[in-house]
Amino acid sequence: MLGMESLWHEFKTTGSKVAKDKLLVEYSHIVKYTAQRLAINLPPSVDRDDLYSAGIMGLIKAVDEFEPGLGYKFETYAGHKIRGAILDELRALDWVPRTVRQKARNLKNVFSKLEGKLGRQPYDEEVCRELGLTMDAYEEMLSEVTPITIMSLDEADHDVFSDAKEMRLIDRVENPDDVNPHDEAEKEELKNILKKAIADLHENERLVISLYHYEELTFKEIGELMSLTESRVSQIHSKAMLRLQSGIQPIFGYKRTWTA
Repeated sequence: MLGMESLWHEFKTTGSKVAKDKLLVEYSHIVKYTAQRLAINLPPSVDRDDLYSAGIMGLIKAVDEFEPGLGYKFETYAGHKIRGAILDELRALDWVPRTVRQKARNLKNVFSKLEGKLGRQPYDEEVCRELGLTMDAYEEMLSEVTPITIMSLDEADHDVFSDAKEMRLIDRVENPDDVNPHDEAEKEELKNILKKAIADLHENERLVISLYHYEELTFKEIGELMSLTESRVSQIHSKAMLRLQSGIQPIFGYKRTWTA
């Protein structure tokens, strides 16, 4: 531990490139771990080396910006930076087919329409009737939009809070004590809306959201815990994300463009 503290002190006080390089090597395992976890739920067409390279850039940024004296662990700080850099790379690559994005938009619109009409979250059978699909076809559609929904709550919120450009939507719920000197009322409003939207989800959807986004388990690991197939967990996650977006977009959609 003393060795790491010495490296941080040397880098932050002198800007030593040698110390920085040693820190990058020491924490490179976080990049590998994060890239592997994200890659599990991505199609084979996505180059894993691209994910790792993006993660390295996130690690470099984390080392440059981290302040050891603030009292929180670098591993936690770096994990968010690395994950964000990888997701930014995926968005830049635009690797999701246009047809998949259209299906996600259609699903989200149907969820929003039915919720407004019924005054509650619609059941799967009601969504199927509205779409004119069988349950099997509906579940297949949910599986197809998984690549979009895995990034939904991790997307950076660029427009609502100009002084927190890298704050993710899910951070509004995870970090209620985080102090933002500007737009505190608006931030609190968004946080409360997100909390209510998550609370309105079905129980299994809330559980999947918690395990995937907070505990960072893979769909396979969640399936083992819930005695479900990996595919079924993927479908539940997709539904939950689309429900959340359909509930939030009418309120904040005019301020930003959502993932799907």
